[in-house]
Amino acid sequence: MVKKILLFSLLIIIIPFIVVTIFIRDDEITFNFSSNSLVRVYREDTKVIDEVPIEDYVVGVLAGEMPVEFSLEALKAQAVAARSYVMIQMERNIKKDYDVVDTVTNQVYLDKEHLQSVWKESYTDNINKIKKAVLETKGEYISYNGKVAEALFFSTSPGVTENSEDVFQSKVEYLRSVESPWDEISPAYTTNKTYTLEEFYRLLNLTYSDNLNISVTSKTSTGRVKKIKINEKEFTGGEVMSLLSLKSTFFEIIKEDSKIIIKNKGYGHGVGMSQYGAEGMSQAGYTYQDILKHYYTGIEIKKF
Repeated sequence: MVKKILLFSLLIIIIPFIVVTIFIRDDEITFNFSSNSLVRVYREDTKVIDEVPIEDYVVGVLAGEMPVEFSLEALKAQAVAARSYVMIQMERNIKKDYDVVDTVTNQVYLDKEHLQSVWKESYTDNINKIKKAVLETKGEYISYNGKVAEALFFSTSPGVTENSEDVFQSKVEYLRSVESPWDEISPAYTTNKTYTLEEFYRLLNLTYSDNLNISVTSKTSTGRVKKIKINEKEFTGGEVMSLLSLKSTFFEIIKEDSKIIIKNKGYGHGVGMSQYGAEGMSQAGYTYQDILKHYYTGIEIKKF
């Protein structure tokens, strides 16, 4: 009888401990690699080249390129896109000193030390969420006609993505314009900027005039400005976007008395996967495979 009481008491103590140990994790998920490719990452701030295992690199890109608050399926889609992109860069730059730069020149990559300083007490929860997305897509990449696809992505579309040749001149078969109605959840879906007429002319390096003549001479098939003439000077849409610090080339310029109002839609170049579109699709119940196959036409998802 005494032995039974002692055994029962011991079980009461041990069982909660086992449950807590199994189901509650406060530690960071770690990756164990038996073999892996190393990405040579040029750090612009320190001018140092870091060699990072490819899956760890994808973790750092997810942290740098997509809000951690996004749904898991959107993060998984971003993981596969980021992995595909860096695979292309590693092949292209094999004879160079480094594969990628850690900024928007290629993909924003943030290391553990930076993320710990930014996320503080939320670091473990956030990094584990991202690592879960990477682990559940480990080794997966986007393929088109048997080759790794250059999986371009951007923040927010104005409701439709762009054909690659309308933005980057060369036609890529899997980078076709597709509808993206989910982007309305983005805070950058529509934005307005207001300038005085003097500021407007100064930023565009134009001579001041009370008479303002604006003519859009060329647009993409979806309505982005390719070429625009302002008081007889021709600009590309990209030039105006850069000079006026706009979020995209989908804009309209309106003069009201002595003010210029610019109505802007979307954020980024518009080619490939819209990140807020991916999040909207995820919220609507689509999987990461659905997301990737929507934004990249005719692709397959493969695993190395």
